[in-house]
This record gives sequence, structure tokens and C-alpha cells, in this order.
Amino acid sequence: MRKRGMLWALSAMLVGIFVLAACKKNVGTPEDNAVSRESEETEDIQEEDTYVFGFSGIDMENPYFITLESAVREMLEKGGYTMLTKDPASDPELQEAQIREMVEEGVDAVFLCPVDWEKITGALEFLKEADVRIINVDTQVKEMDYVDAYIGSDNREAGYICGEDLIVRCPEGGKVAILECPTQNSINDRITGFEEAIAEAEKGFEVVAREDTNGEFEKALEMSKMIVADHPDVRAIMCGNDQLAVAAKTAVNLAGMNEVVIYGVDGSPDIKKELKKASGQIAGTAAQSPISMGKTAAKTALCMLNGEEYESEIYEEVFMIDKDNVDMYGVDGWQ
Repeated sequence: MRKRGMLWALSAMLVGIFVLAACKKNVGTPEDNAVSRESEETEDIQEEDTYVFGFSGIDMENPYFITLESAVREMLEKGGYTMLTKDPASDPELQEAQIREMVEEGVDAVFLCPVDWEKITGALEFLKEADVRIINVDTQVKEMDYVDAYIGSDNREAGYICGEDLIVRCPEGGKVAILECPTQNSINDRITGFEEAIAEAEKGFEVVAREDTNGEFEKALEMSKMIVADHPDVRAIMCGNDQLAVAAKTAVNLAGMNEVVIYGVDGSPDIKKELKKASGQIAGTAAQSPISMGKTAAKTALCMLNGEEYESEIYEEVFMIDKDNVDMYGVDGWQ
């Protein structure tokens, strides 16, 4: 009986060993676990190819930056990527703090429109130290060496074609006012281009006022009211963007100055609606396409992160929209 019991116990042990061996087969060598290894490799590839992007515009209440952000987001989300958007609300200190938050949240690249082209340098240094790629969009930073790619419009040309149009409309010259924003290099370039153009006029134009609007509608309206009060004979107002042009138009309407001509830059739906009116002070807008710019920026960023070739500087075309051709571009959206 004792011998038969011992044989039974030994048989039970052997059965247990075989059962355990069978259960452990899937955690053996890679050769024994090919299905599991393939699954892990697939997960690694998906993890490597899934990027997280950040978007920091100047002011996300501005329709231009809303449209730009939407174009970037649409392109990225089609590919299954994620984008975090922050609104610095024209505050350079807040923009830097938000960019630092993005880095902590694990972004691989940031689409950046700087509130202040000089004050953004600290954030650029932080991004570089964190090995986050920088796609500078619309308005340039001052220290371009930090930037991996720039996508924008030919802003000097945008201002220049406004100046050319003014010379045709006002061949006798006259007094001019400028609404600018020195912290935004895109607007600086537009104003420079405008001044270069009117300097070539046979009959002179005199710049009698130039006011810093900080890129904000309310401040632009305040400055415009001051300009028309101090210079009731002003002939034209050149504005750094369409939002500022709407402010200037409001001021000259309140003052009853119907002969003033106003220029903007962007080609926004609001300005195109003004151009459709039979009478109005908006002469034209040097149009750009935030939709095209956003798509180009997204494609550039993906090529960059995937190790593919890309252009480090891309300048989108600008063109004049006025009463004569506004129907070609529509008034319900951006071109």
C-alpha cells in the first residue's frame, strides 16, 4: 500500500509539472511567444507615430487666429494626432507660462504666433532645452535661430500693395495716419511696405500720426478717435490688420468723415462685407489665407517629426481685395 501510494504521488507531481509548463508557455522566450511579441511591436510603432502638438496664437478671440488654428487642427486630427490650444489673450507673460505648461503636458512640437516678437525669446529657449520643435506661424519671432520652420505671408508685399492702391486713389497725395503694433513683426513689415510704396508717389503723402494699438480693437478705436479729432483733414488710414481697420472705420463713421480711405490686411469676412456696401470708407484689404497657411504649417510639422524633407521658410501669396473683385472671394468665410 505504501509503494502504491508513493507511485500515485509521483504521478500527480509529474502531471502538475506538465500543467505548469503549459501555462507558462506564453511568457517564455520570444520564439515561443511570437504573437505576443508582434503585439508589443505594434504598440511601440503606434506610440512612436502618435504626436502631440501645441498651438499658441496671439489672441484666440481674433477671427483670424481662430481660423488659422482650425485649419491646423483639421489637418492633424485627420491623421489621428492631438493638439492642445492655449489662448494668451495678447499677454506675452501668459503666453510664456502657457508654453511651459504645454511642455509639461508632453507636446512634441508647438505652432507659435508670438504676442511679442522679442519677449518670446525665453519661451523659445525653454522649448529648445526640452527638445520641442518650433513651427513659427504668421508673425516672426526676433530670434529666428531658435525656429525649426517659419510659415507666413509676404507681409512687406501686403503693405506695399496697399500703398500702391492709395497712390492710384489719391494721386494728389495727402495726410496719412497709421495704426500699428510694434510688438508684432508681421505688422511692422506691413507698415514698412506701405511706407516704401507711398514714398515713391509723385505727389507727397505726409504721415501725420502713427499710434500703437497693441493689436487690440478697443485701443485701436480709441487711437482712431484721437486721430480724426486731431487731424480732420486726414486722407487715409493704414491699419496693420483688418481688426484695426474695423476700429478705424467705426471712428471715421462717428466723425462723419466719408472721404477717408482705410486699408487693412487679412481679407477677413467682416472687411469683405464692408467692401460689398455701395458706400464705405474701406478701400481694400491685402488678403492672406489663414486656411492655406494652417494646412501648410501642419504638413511641415509632420514632415519634420517624421524625419522627412521640408522647407524651413514658406511665404504664402498676398493679393488685394477691393470693391471690384470682392465677389470672387465671397464674404461668408476666409479665402
